[in-house]
Amino acid sequence: MPVAARRGDRSSAPHSGALESLLDRVSRGDQQAFESLYTAVAGTVLGLVRRVVRDPAQSEEVAQEVLIEVWRSAARFDPRQGSAMAWIMTLTHRRAVDRVRSAQAAADRDHRAAVHGYTAAFDEVSEQVERRLEREQVRRCLGQLTELQRESVTLAYYRGYTYRETADLLGTALGTVKTRLRDGLIRLRDCLGVSA
Repeated sequence: MPVAARRGDRSSAPHSGALESLLDRVSRGDQQAFESLYTAVAGTVLGLVRRVVRDPAQSEEVAQEVLIEVWRSAARFDPRQGSAMAWIMTLTHRRAVDRVRSAQAAADRDHRAAVHGYTAAFDEVSEQVERRLEREQVRRCLGQLTELQRESVTLAYYRGYTYRETADLLGTALGTVKTRLRDGLIRLRDCLGVSA
């Protein structure tokens, strides 16, 4: 039965001695006593849980867990240690704090996973930037070649033409194209700082 549906009216809540008596009977498996105890404390339990947990759905769930724990551990209640309501509220507070800590730990794990995933994306961006900078440097170095060297290098290495096709497109002798390519590549290598 949902806690919200069984909230007791505080004005009619039994006094401490009545709760202790109910807990004693619950510890011996008396279901009727548990129902009475449940009715008497459910609203107060839910109220405390809501103040700690804040999420209404989770609060109802935690309150149910607390009341089940009261049913299972009623025999551990010791009236010499404090009142029945204080014992129930201690159980309630501990369970609510445990839920908050568990939720925080899960959020922290999710955050760490997201940060780890983001790092990989950052590496991809870094690589794209590096490639872009390399392309800009190659363009700048191509700009330092003579017009004939730049045409030869562009046709042979960027457009994929053979030496013979490059020579035919430029209307130049094959040996001249090879010399332009060799000289152009040497100048590119020096400009880019690539060791031979």
